[in-house]
Amino acid sequence: MTPDPFPRSRRHPRVAATLALLASSAALDALHTSHAQDQPEVRQAPHHAAHNATHRSSHHAAHMAASIEGMNGMYMGGARASDAEEISVTGKHFSPIRRAAARLISIPGGTSVIDSKMVLKQRNATTADLLKFQPGVYAEAPCGADDIRLSIRGSGLQVGLNATRAGILMLFDDLPMTTPIGSFNELLEPLGLQYTEILRGGNGFDLGSLQLGGAINFHSFTGYDAKTYQARLEAGSFGYLKEQVSSGKVIGKSDYYISVTNSYRSGYQQQTKATSFGINFNYGYRFNDNVDTRIFFRYRQTYEGNPYYLTRDQIAQNPRQAQYPYSTWNTYTIEPGTKYVGDRTTIRIDEHSKLIVGFSYIDAPMNHQLGNTASIYNNFYANGVVKYTRSDKILGHHSDTTIGVYTTHDLGGNDILNKVRRTEAYPTTPLGTVLTKTKLGGSSTVFHVSNNTEIFKNFWLTEGGALSYDPRSGSVISPIQNHFSSKPLYFAPRGGFRYQITPDMRVYGNVTRSVQAAQDWQFLSGALFQSGAAKGLTQGWQNLKPQTATTFEIGTEGTIAGQQWSLSYYHSAVRNELLSVVTPTSQLFNSAVLSNASPTTHQGVEIGLHDTLYEKNGNIISLLQSYTFQDLRYNHDPVFHNNRLPGIPPQFYQGELHGDFRNGLYMIADAEVASSTMASYDNRAKAAPYHIYNYTIGYLRPNTSQRVYLEFHNLANKHYATGVVPVYSSANGQAAALLPGDGFGIFGGIDVGFN
Repeated sequence: MTPDPFPRSRRHPRVAATLALLASSAALDALHTSHAQDQPEVRQAPHHAAHNATHRSSHHAAHMAASIEGMNGMYMGGARASDAEEISVTGKHFSPIRRAAARLISIPGGTSVIDSKMVLKQRNATTADLLKFQPGVYAEAPCGADDIRLSIRGSGLQVGLNATRAGILMLFDDLPMTTPIGSFNELLEPLGLQYTEILRGGNGFDLGSLQLGGAINFHSFTGYDAKTYQARLEAGSFGYLKEQVSSGKVIGKSDYYISVTNSYRSGYQQQTKATSFGINFNYGYRFNDNVDTRIFFRYRQTYEGNPYYLTRDQIAQNPRQAQYPYSTWNTYTIEPGTKYVGDRTTIRIDEHSKLIVGFSYIDAPMNHQLGNTASIYNNFYANGVVKYTRSDKILGHHSDTTIGVYTTHDLGGNDILNKVRRTEAYPTTPLGTVLTKTKLGGSSTVFHVSNNTEIFKNFWLTEGGALSYDPRSGSVISPIQNHFSSKPLYFAPRGGFRYQITPDMRVYGNVTRSVQAAQDWQFLSGALFQSGAAKGLTQGWQNLKPQTATTFEIGTEGTIAGQQWSLSYYHSAVRNELLSVVTPTSQLFNSAVLSNASPTTHQGVEIGLHDTLYEKNGNIISLLQSYTFQDLRYNHDPVFHNNRLPGIPPQFYQGELHGDFRNGLYMIADAEVASSTMASYDNRAKAAPYHIYNYTIGYLRPNTSQRVYLEFHNLANKHYATGVVPVYSSANGQAAALLPGDGFGIFGGIDVGFN
């Protein structure tokens, strides 16, 4: 049996936050007394051309009249007190992203909004392309597939590049898609999304997130916001081809939006072929001005080759190779057809209160053809959300209250079958023979209450509390029978403040408790079978306690003379951190070795800067910079002392010089820089630091949605690693724990839309 690695005894451009969304007390008064901003807009005339004609930087008034969109998709375009008030009082045809940014004003912490229209100026292969330039967010797509490496403030270190994400609550259109097994990668298709809200750390509290990393809320286009006809084609190096057709329209009280995508990539690295096909559909109906409902349907199937891991020297010499002997075994994963169905109904009770009720159902089968065995997962989950909000005046002071429940449950049919895959490993056992059968069970329910009150002019206090109940259970059915269960119940408080120094500048701070139960499959990481056909497979359960943390955050954001900034510092005291390690045995049988660590600390600085360098006659040159420093380490562990935790780089920088010209031409030069990343818990194995440079030139026909671009990726053909899956130790500093990023490539795209 592999030893427990963590025994208790030793254990134009995007910006970091919703900058320039700093509203004065008077504006917030209006925002809190009306919920008109949450109602869908009634389209009277096409107004999308102006949206697409604008660029990512912070614009002057003429540009803002068309669209207030931040650089590279970050909402930054000068939403002032008047904007919030006008949205609230008049309910005019403001974009949903502008409304979302206004809502985030009340959160005392790091948040941001990404406008997908701006991201479309470049390649949109995976969600990693969507999440670029977000301080505090590390999102990379090793192998170019959907299994992205995603972490916010050091969350989700234990999941590596598995088929589900952990440490961040993910939602589609306010409906939960995170389940006890995690968030399904194959559902994360960037095309078809209108905007994305990122609420880092404890700032996702009002969405029901008690995760260390916070929450990401993806919002689809609707018929009110989409073109009637839209087509997009992307193609380029490594056999890359991606197609999208979409349509959205308002018909009386109804509207619809549908997006169909298809993609293929033969791969930069050996054995990294990836294909996908997906549908994103929603239908909305407005019963009256106070009640509306929207039905959502998503379907996606994917194929992803798995090259496994390389050493630092192998990446330096030839990053296109796959790990031997897996390079000869044709290892891959199929998600044969994941279905997501949901409904969200909004009831505006009166001008001061609103109720949202929603549910979603997920059917996500998985077929992992990896190593000696094939692992077949059957996953069925039902999720629900209820959220009540109201605004009051208490002794003349504005007070906003949120009460909500977020819940997710497995539906009883969840199981894992391990079958014989390689006759070389099982010469006397027929292919497809079931070696082990395991059933998983679990649910998560969060009940949360919060209040945000203006104590005195422009100074707000936030307080809240949540109860988290995360039962987990599992049973090995064959070849032996055993069972485990746990029923942890935790209380998580939150408190914070924000002070609006001027209409364009604010400071904030908060203290939040987070609670994260292990994913249901992670408990199956105990003893291994020592004999029989199932030898090497897992038969026992690990007693994993929920990971908890107390996080302190303080920050500021604002605008001075058109120059925008955001700055956050956070410190998390983490207990029972969920960590994992790759071993030769666990890799061979697609299993995991997980445990709770001794006390650890996560702390860091998140900086976003946006500078307008030149602006004249509708021509703008701007610079976006996003920098994240993360210090993730043990606290005086008996074995690892104060070692850094492996998995993600301590320092990560993305910068983008962006030129937008009135004739429709745009040019983007960007850089990505990462420090050396630890690959082993003893800190002897490391991925090399890297810096890569990219360049894009494009043309967006003025006042239309007709776009063409050409993108050059990794101009210096740098050999580097974007994925690190930790090992326990490395005597010589060389560990097979790394996945390479793409080499030099050329990509082009064309996008045409009209009503």
